[in-house]
Amino acid sequence: MDAQGITLYRYDKDSAGTSNCTGSCATVWPPLAAAGGTLTGGSGVTGTLATISRADGSKQVTYNGMPLYTFQQDAKPGDATGDGVNSFHVVTP
Repeated sequence: MDAQGITLYRYDKDSAGTSNCTGSCATVWPPLAAAGGTLTGGSGVTGTLATISRADGSKQVTYNGMPLYTFQQDAKPGDATGDGVNSFHVVTP
């Protein structure tokens, strides 16, 4: 989950360091944008957080090299309605 409790997802069609979710895919599955500053994983996170550059030049957060996304249909913190939808899965640390 992100700092606001929103569920994060990974996409089976991505590869380490590369996002393959663009266009309408990125509208439904918004990439987790990298804000300025240092990334911190908080308690319980054992993997590596980093960023990649997307094709549009924006920065996206990765976990163990895999790009992270949210799901536009998750209405509130803790929702995970996108798990298993269109090759997206909840990320677990």
